[in-house]
Amino acid sequence: MREAARRGFNLTEVAASLHTSQPGVSRQIRELEDELGLEIFVRAGKRLTGLTAPGEALLPIVERLLVEADNLKRAGDDFAQQGRGTLRIAATHSQARYALPPAVRDFRTTHPRVALHMHQGSPHQIAQMLLDGSADVGIATEALAQYDELLALPCYSWTHVVVVPPHHPLAAFASPGGGLTLQQLARHPIVTYESGYTGRAHIDQGFAKAGLVPDVVLQAMDADVIKTYVELGLGVGIVAAIAFDEERDTHLRALDARHLFAANMTRLAVRRGAYLRDFVYDFIAGFAPPLTKALVQRALNAPPGTDHGL
Repeated sequence: MREAARRGFNLTEVAASLHTSQPGVSRQIRELEDELGLEIFVRAGKRLTGLTAPGEALLPIVERLLVEADNLKRAGDDFAQQGRGTLRIAATHSQARYALPPAVRDFRTTHPRVALHMHQGSPHQIAQMLLDGSADVGIATEALAQYDELLALPCYSWTHVVVVPPHHPLAAFASPGGGLTLQQLARHPIVTYESGYTGRAHIDQGFAKAGLVPDVVLQAMDADVIKTYVELGLGVGIVAAIAFDEERDTHLRALDARHLFAANMTRLAVRRGAYLRDFVYDFIAGFAPPLTKALVQRALNAPPGTDHGL
């Protein structure tokens, strides 16, 4: 039932995702409806098109049952396979490329028998991975706090920098507190993140507040892509400060932009109601030390919207 709703009621896709046959899925649906004495699905001929009113009411119950079944397995694994398992992390490119490596390295040292699976996507894709159980931990800047089904805890704040080639007219503002203005920045074509990624909303808000419309000539998810096109002279780049390394990015200059755009908050999210194995708590604390096991458990037991004092 849950998989049918997720797959747009396409039984071919449902069968493929469940590694079974379409007739088998149809038979299980009929058996479930017969057992409950209800029609769960709306049909157009032999095709499913949606959920009936009883089906809509039953879906959240099915979701909870499946989550608890998964929790039961994970709890058993904690005792039967201590120190072994799989940690599935979903993160945006910027987090995976620049923020996560030290935490992943340290985790591998202390948990050598835990396999790590790294997934990348947009903040909304990361949220969906957490909701459907394909990720244990999600890390992103935007969107995660918008889902009541997720616990999204703040980890650290960060800012943007403007990057230009060494001989660009704006390079004169590369000294600390160089005094770059939005008006000066808006005179040049801009290369930056796609909407919904890596603090792009604060970039747009900064220009809008100043009554400016920037000429964004290229948008990308990846700071390395942005920097590449800045080096080619396509425009002025705006990237996360963590994505600029003076030793590596020798063909670029970074200009302080803390006074131009609001600071951003990276958040770590887990699904409410999910059982987290001990090594998941260890990873969380390794990435964001204030997020101890006790704090995360307390936050998971609190109602959505609670201020956790972070």
